[in-house]
Amino acid sequence: MDRRSIRGSESEMQTLSNDGKVSEQEPAENPGEELLENESEHIINMDDKIKIEEAKVRAEEENQQASLFFDDGCRKIDFVLVYPGLNSSKELELRETFEKNLEREGLELEREERKDGKYVFVKIHAPWDVLTRVAELIPLKMPIKECDIDSKKQIWCFESCANPLALDPTIVPKQTGYFTADFSRVREDMFIIDNKDTFFTNAQRSLIVNELLLRTQFNANDSSKFGVDKLLKLGVYSSAYPLHDGYYWSHNSITSESKPLNDRHVLYEMWASAKKWYKLQPMDLVRKYFGEKIAIYCAWLGYYTYMLLLAALVGLLVFVFGLASLPFNTPSEEICDKEGVGRIVMCPLCDRNCSYWSLYTSCVYTRLTHVFDNYATVFFAGFMAVWSTAFLVFWKRQEAVYQYNWDMTNFHREEHIRPDFEVKVKSRKLNPVTKIEEPFLPWYRKIPRQLTSIAVVLFMVFSVLAAVFGVIMYRIIVLSVLYVAPEVFLQQNAKIITSITAALLCLICISLLNMIYQRIAIWLTDLEYCRTESEYEDSFIFKMFVFQFINYYASIFYIAFFKGRIGGRPGDYDYRLGYRAEECDPGGCLVELCIQLATVMIGKQALNNFQEVMWPKILNWYRKLSSPKKASDKKRRPQWEVDNDLLDYPPLGLFEDYLEMVIQYGFITIFAAAFPLAPLFALFNNVIEIRLDAYKLVTQWKRPVSCRAQDIGIWYGILKGITYIGIITNGFIIGWTSDFIPKMVYKYSFSEDNSLAGYVNSSLSYFNVSEFQKESNIPKQDFIEGYGTVSICRYSDYREPPWSENKYEYTSLYWHVFCARLAFVILFEHLVLFLTWFVSYMIPPIPGDIQLLVLRELYLAKEARYKVSFDTLDDERSQVRQRKVTTEVPDEMPEYSSAVLA
Repeated sequence: MDRRSIRGSESEMQTLSNDGKVSEQEPAENPGEELLENESEHIINMDDKIKIEEAKVRAEEENQQASLFFDDGCRKIDFVLVYPGLNSSKELELRETFEKNLEREGLELEREERKDGKYVFVKIHAPWDVLTRVAELIPLKMPIKECDIDSKKQIWCFESCANPLALDPTIVPKQTGYFTADFSRVREDMFIIDNKDTFFTNAQRSLIVNELLLRTQFNANDSSKFGVDKLLKLGVYSSAYPLHDGYYWSHNSITSESKPLNDRHVLYEMWASAKKWYKLQPMDLVRKYFGEKIAIYCAWLGYYTYMLLLAALVGLLVFVFGLASLPFNTPSEEICDKEGVGRIVMCPLCDRNCSYWSLYTSCVYTRLTHVFDNYATVFFAGFMAVWSTAFLVFWKRQEAVYQYNWDMTNFHREEHIRPDFEVKVKSRKLNPVTKIEEPFLPWYRKIPRQLTSIAVVLFMVFSVLAAVFGVIMYRIIVLSVLYVAPEVFLQQNAKIITSITAALLCLICISLLNMIYQRIAIWLTDLEYCRTESEYEDSFIFKMFVFQFINYYASIFYIAFFKGRIGGRPGDYDYRLGYRAEECDPGGCLVELCIQLATVMIGKQALNNFQEVMWPKILNWYRKLSSPKKASDKKRRPQWEVDNDLLDYPPLGLFEDYLEMVIQYGFITIFAAAFPLAPLFALFNNVIEIRLDAYKLVTQWKRPVSCRAQDIGIWYGILKGITYIGIITNGFIIGWTSDFIPKMVYKYSFSEDNSLAGYVNSSLSYFNVSEFQKESNIPKQDFIEGYGTVSICRYSDYREPPWSENKYEYTSLYWHVFCARLAFVILFEHLVLFLTWFVSYMIPPIPGDIQLLVLRELYLAKEARYKVSFDTLDDERSQVRQRKVTTEVPDEMPEYSSAVLA
């Protein structure tokens, strides 16, 4: 930043303030004229004040941009190391050795102490020769030629129309496509280098400097002691980070024809702003600013949200179909008929306090069941199975586009030994590749640690099951209390009230267990002594996903597949656990499943969004309180001090964000048949999530070190596994949990007119009330007003009546329904698996135009290498010829001829 521009702005402010002074005027004779003069004087003063404020703002912004450079105003700050002002002699020795070695590597350092002396900042600059040397070693792909292939072979009519979702190209211009090749200093002329200061982006510069920081020794006597990450663990440095590109906020918005301050400012207004919720993400700019690893996550989240549009629309149509067909649903109309089927006396749903009840009581519950359990639900379950497969296949294609555009096609991550592994593991072994002795963990120390980890994980899994058991007991107790409540409203809606409150209780238990288990998982992963960062991440991700999968889905699986099927029947209830298991309503358990799923899913999303917004703000506010502030100091602090007060980028990076989205993906695919509105709520959440993630990255966190990544890693395999689990569970939900199959069997096999008239009565069995077990403790009510003496009650099942020879045995209808359920599950899963295979087979993983571009790029890189080799060979031959001519010059030649030849 040119210092003269800052001084110019200051002088401009001074001039404006001097000009803004209004000399005292003599009072006017006419009061009206005096009033007009005062108003005009006030307007002039206001205009001058506005100009002064604008000049101040410009000066502050230019000062802040100047703090991105060394004191000379020329050398850019690529990285900052921070350490406390007071240190021990050992820490001082390690730091001095480390920084001297950094300077030997060619890096330039400048130190500056904070005013209160609490911190010292070490500013690092990488000159051109260091950047090119490391870029060749990593290696980085850099542009060699502008792309000369048009990837769009044909233009559709809608592509010529304005896209309301696209960003303003004048603010976020489309980046020019280039063919790239691995950088080489020998072949430097083949690369497009317009300006050496901007040839490498700030993210690439931080990546290069971080590579040197990770490789530099800090102990002259031990070659294994290297890396800034180890110094951070030892407390030698308190923080290490690249700088943000200045302020992210300005008094003048970009959209008001004001020039953006920097890339961070553009990202804040065009990406992190809630006003741009409907706009596409500036992915190339995100990659340029944060690097490929963060950009590939943002791209995946954006593509997942884009694909949710179709799933949300179909789910909404299914829900609307359920509402529209409700008046034509014969079973619900029969149950709601007080003078007909609704008068049937049902057996008590719990022991002791519960009594006989009228089937009409479940009218509202039955109608709600039809909204989510209808003919369209079967289609939606199959659609979501195909959709999930198509999403993964199309994402692979989109990922291939990003891999090529971001030069990650043939990237392979280089692993480093973790500092903790090196410090804690004392045994050493010769690395056959590097020929250097490295820490080594023998098998007899590794296996006990892994067994301990497995045992603790299993214990936590059983803790989750115990929590689910506690929620089940809560359901039984609350349901029995509500059934004997004096209010009629509570009696009629006891099941819905119990389901909602139990789901909220389950959400609280899930959140608490997550907080506890995350700390345990970190401790267990540290206990395993993982050698590299990828091993550590994979181990931690596996533990957390297994636990959270069971934690979030255990109660839902219980309602979907076990509730109402393990408790027995009237007269033969199972009391081995000391209580009677809860039962489903005559309308089924699907509404309870829907309530549980919606409460846990939506509640989880709301809690996560609240934590992502408020928690970083609270922590940053607390850290700013400790920053030095004086009334006399009106200048803004330099960028390295401002960034030091921000939160550190999480050690596990994007783990929390990926896990949140993967769990959500499980909700909308594994239980699609139970809650068709799940994709719609996921869509709303993700639109907010994209902006919240952007807001955190741009404003609340220190700028993360640029990290390269080719794909989303292990998460793709997890998503694929969830997709196959979803195919199985949706088949069983429709076949076993819903009443779709029993209704179809009755309609086409037992109904005389192929309708559902009489279905409710056929699905209820008879029971003699005198045959209840003693443990049931059913209150004796021989006479009920409106019904007379109760000797027979009904319950949901397909069993013979008590007057039959084979009383309480399964009827033929039961076996028809059982075979139909089994056949449907098999056919559904095979059909959906075939469709998913067909979709993945028909859609190639790499688009054809990308394959062409890759081949073109390889060809150009090879031609460039040949050209450089031939040019080098020609230079060597000309030098040889020149030497021969020089040696053959006779002695009698004039002196000037020899000079000319030389």
